[in-house]
Amino acid sequence: MSELAQMECVPSRGGDAPLKGRGLKDMLEKLGGGWQAIDEHHLEKTFTFKNFRHALDFANRVGELAEEVDHHPELRLGWGYVSLTIWTHSIGGLHEADFIFAAKADQLVE
Repeated sequence: MSELAQMECVPSRGGDAPLKGRGLKDMLEKLGGGWQAIDEHHLEKTFTFKNFRHALDFANRVGELAEEVDHHPELRLGWGYVSLTIWTHSIGGLHEADFIFAAKADQLVE
């Protein structure tokens, strides 16, 4: 289990500065797992599955996690894939909670 996945996901409610530069790169290195930081604004990753049912099941698990921690990613679901896009809307960029959520989502793959 990754260090980030063990942490509590506490979303920013605003007032925090978005992660940039070295701080963002450090968090991305801790996260690993094929995640990409796009324009220092959001995280993206596409998960692949052997069929639509497995992709849908994963999307539902991510949805349950999102409700549990009150942090909601953008999901795109299709045959054999789920793409997640994560950022903190209230600060217009990335927060530690985004990386924690991403690490927890990685653990939901069966």
